[in-house]
Amino acid sequence: MPRLEDSLELGGLTVPNRLYRAPLLECAGTGPDAADRLVADLEPAAEAGAGLLCQGATIVREGPGGCAAPNMTYVDDPDFVSSLSALTERVHDHGSRVAIQLEHGGLRSMETWNAAYRAEHPGIEQLAVSDPPLPLRLADRVGLLSLSPHVMTTAEVYELAADFGRAAERAVDAGYDVIHLAGANMGIVHQFLSPFYNRRDDEFADGVRFLELVHDEVRERAGDVPLVTKVPAETEVPPVIRRRLTHRDAVGVCRRLADYGYDALVPVNGTVIWDMSIVRGEFPSRAWDDETFEDAYVGTFGGRLRRMLVELGNRAESLVFGFESTWNADLARDVRRVVDVPVLLEGGVRERGEMDRLLGDACDMVGMARPFYAEPRLPARLLAAGSGTDDRDADASTRVDPGTRTVCESCNNCTVPQAVGAPGVCRTPSVLRRAGELRRRGAYETAGRNPD
Repeated sequence: MPRLEDSLELGGLTVPNRLYRAPLLECAGTGPDAADRLVADLEPAAEAGAGLLCQGATIVREGPGGCAAPNMTYVDDPDFVSSLSALTERVHDHGSRVAIQLEHGGLRSMETWNAAYRAEHPGIEQLAVSDPPLPLRLADRVGLLSLSPHVMTTAEVYELAADFGRAAERAVDAGYDVIHLAGANMGIVHQFLSPFYNRRDDEFADGVRFLELVHDEVRERAGDVPLVTKVPAETEVPPVIRRRLTHRDAVGVCRRLADYGYDALVPVNGTVIWDMSIVRGEFPSRAWDDETFEDAYVGTFGGRLRRMLVELGNRAESLVFGFESTWNADLARDVRRVVDVPVLLEGGVRERGEMDRLLGDACDMVGMARPFYAEPRLPARLLAAGSGTDDRDADASTRVDPGTRTVCESCNNCTVPQAVGAPGVCRTPSVLRRAGELRRRGAYETAGRNPD
């Protein structure tokens, strides 16, 4: 069975170990300091030994529009993307690999839900795969959303796929090692795949066709760079919504994409709207009570009543989507049985022993996202836990320190402020205290590794 320290072949790329930093919202923007902000966010994980770092969702075409949250990074401008070589070079200096996640928000974009953004960009439309489904139209009618969709023609879908290819080409030129598509979490790629959103009557009625087209555009423009995508299963959707991607559907999509030429897959469970199914855990009371963000919440959500309704919805979701360890493992395991490319697992992975048990069974690589907000150098202590162990037949729980668990409490106090453009950082004192204690004990120190 593989260990966390073992290398992995991803397409034609050797990744030095099987631990990756999953995509996060860096909120670095596209200004003159964006590259420096990305270096500050990602380099600590590379220096601490992560095999692969995934820069969070970046928008493939010129704005305004398409961003799912404030201060996301656009990668439509070649000169700007070229400046991101400052990040890729620093990551490579530490022997790690770096991926860029390409995205367009479609109906999830800020122009749908962010009142302040909408006021700054009057008349802006959302890219849509089809006419919005009834639940979203009802939410628009009662004022919870602001819909003005532009349903793409067949020619416009081809042009959007070309935008993904052009963005991939620019990223490879800047030194990125892997192209990662944001194929889940309700972005535009998810909307193509989902029968909840996709009611087209052209070739793209089969949503996998869009991912095939993106694959072809990336290959034509960026060559044989490893290409990875998330794939959603809408398993958490309420039963009243019958048009959904089932567990079985998601496995079938993964099989088709692997056969078509994708180099790795990231299967994830979720729903058809943006909710806590992708950040399971506690209700973030500290974030909602923080007076620092109160005026920004009111402006973003369009008044005190709507701000209160969003908070109440967040509280209700926390009751449904409490933390569940490795919540995507069953889906990933079933995908791994039918594909011959690496399967990456993220979602609720929190402990080193868990990782070793999952590798070779449910997945080929394990990743985490929120824990990196509290422990930017987390890989150092997770990888150190397995150092000196070479008995691959031993039970994983005896090979590693069972106490080697992330300090993250999945409290989500890091996530809510991102809706108003605040950076992704841990804001929970008890978590920060534990991270500080570990830092004082030298848990994040590492001798590093030689770059290739």
